Amino acid sequence: MGDETPRAGARARLTGAEPQLFVADIAASCDFFTRKLGFAVAFLYGTPPFYGQVVRDAARLNLRHVDEPVFPGDIRTREDLLSAAITVDDVKQLYREYQASGAPFHQALRKEEWGAWTFVVKDPDGNLVLFAGAEA
Repeated sequence: MGDETPRAGARARLTGAEPQLFVADIAASCDFFTRKLGFAVAFLYGTPPFYGQVVRDAARLNLRHVDEPVFPGDIRTREDLLSAAITVDDVKQLYREYQASGAPFHQALRKEEWGAWTFVVKDPDGNLVLFAGAEA
């Protein structure tokens, strides 16, 4: 291999993030993300699957099976606790796409004080996924 010694003062570059969502049923979650949100299943692991990943363009979400709720009650909804945030090049177009698919929204499309347009989808397990972008 080549020279792997870091240059003085150089920093490693982050090249992606893969938030992990806790779900009760991997198959049901994959169905939701593929049918409602246009993702594809990248992989499933285990028999039956207890871990997997869905992908759409450069966005990747890891799905981890859990037998019991990770958060008590409805705290995620009451406190708007996001499980993931995904940047979109045309957030209004994606919002219309998700409206047409019947995706369940926790928050409708709105312009934030800082200028971004955002909306939040709620998956079957209560995970809140924010989609954000500049005005198109």
